[in-house]
Amino acid sequence: CVAVVTTRHLRSAFALDSNSYVADIISTVEFNHTGELLATGDKGGRVVIFQREPESKNAPHSQGEYDVYSTFQSHEPEFDYLKSLEIEEKINKIKWLPQQNAAHSLLSTNDKTIKLWKITERDKRPEGYNLKDEEGKLKDLSTVTSLQVPVLKPMDLMVEVSPRRIFANGHTYHINSISVNSDCETYMSADDLRINLWHLAITDRSFNIVDIKPANMEDLTEVITASEFHPHHCNLFVYSSSKGSLRLCDMRAAALCDKHSKLFEEPEDPSNRSFFSEIISSVSDVKFSHSGRYMLTRDYLTVKVWDLNMEARPIETYQVHDYLRSKLCSLYENDCIFDKFECAWNGSDSVIMTGAYNNFFRMFDRNTKRDVTLEASRESSKPRAVLKPRRVCVGGKRRRDDISVDSLDFTKKILHTAWHPAENIIAIAATNNLYIFQDKVNSEMH
Repeated sequence: CVAVVTTRHLRSAFALDSNSYVADIISTVEFNHTGELLATGDKGGRVVIFQREPESKNAPHSQGEYDVYSTFQSHEPEFDYLKSLEIEEKINKIKWLPQQNAAHSLLSTNDKTIKLWKITERDKRPEGYNLKDEEGKLKDLSTVTSLQVPVLKPMDLMVEVSPRRIFANGHTYHINSISVNSDCETYMSADDLRINLWHLAITDRSFNIVDIKPANMEDLTEVITASEFHPHHCNLFVYSSSKGSLRLCDMRAAALCDKHSKLFEEPEDPSNRSFFSEIISSVSDVKFSHSGRYMLTRDYLTVKVWDLNMEARPIETYQVHDYLRSKLCSLYENDCIFDKFECAWNGSDSVIMTGAYNNFFRMFDRNTKRDVTLEASRESSKPRAVLKPRRVCVGGKRRRDDISVDSLDFTKKILHTAWHPAENIIAIAATNNLYIFQDKVNSEMH
């Protein structure tokens, strides 16, 4: 049993509030490989990095909380004069690079441009220059009569963020995903019709590895929605499509991976066929499990677990909000049916998580088949408060704490979630608020 699903132990560790401007809406959330750092990007082009504080000496078993570590402007709004097109500064994705030295590195991207950032710390400063004064100005050489050895003296910790490389002009269409390869040298970026492979040290060229653009755009039947490298095999990657299919590609087979190695596609049930079938079957996110054996996908109503050795159908299907099936017409009219929800694995691949409406998020225990609905909102989850399971009532008898499906707020949606790579700590982005929940009891047991 995974304790994170038994919600009586789930506590709110931190909530970030900001002004309710569109620029403050969080557009991506990502833990680094150790879980000590957490990065968020927003629609205003900013990246905020949170760092986990060390454990308290007074309470050695309690886990440290996350505090703001650094904030910087990653992207600015641009204008493409050749196409008369505005390019938003919104951060679409953030991906951390495995740490090679004392510095941290991450990739951030908007619709067109990917940037590599380096994050370093400085807590000492040199003093005692021979040719400069305390303000850094050059001294009059005639006044220098003796030589001194500069020394390093402690100073307040300063976090410096610097752009290392800018990868531009690689995409005609909007970038929807980036993924760092397990070789730690390359990464890929995907837009609606193409996937490019980049070397982290080379900015002026990339290699096109997938191109589904037809000769005549009127023949276009599907677009690429997400892509990810396999966590262990640097030659394998998967990409999902708006038709609900997954294509596993092997870069050893050919330079251009137009012919997939495996096609994962579930046959459609004719009895469930409707006007909205194609829209709700579009895969909005795909994630490899940490083991590399499984893939997790999210479409509008379900999350599915696929085995890499079985292409015919998913091995597990979980209903996220099946009560919305009767509301698809109104969801189509207000464009909510096109919302792109993300999904996440826990560190042991035993629990999966995804978002829903009304600031709800769902967890599914793969071992016990139990599921729970939780709410991330300022009204219901104060810091250190225990989250209570929520239940949506479709009709008939209604319990006291149930919420009616007709009273759900579709403007409050949890699209972006992330799970700590090793511990039961999750990050939830609810519009312009970031919530971090952690399982206190399970943390103490470990």
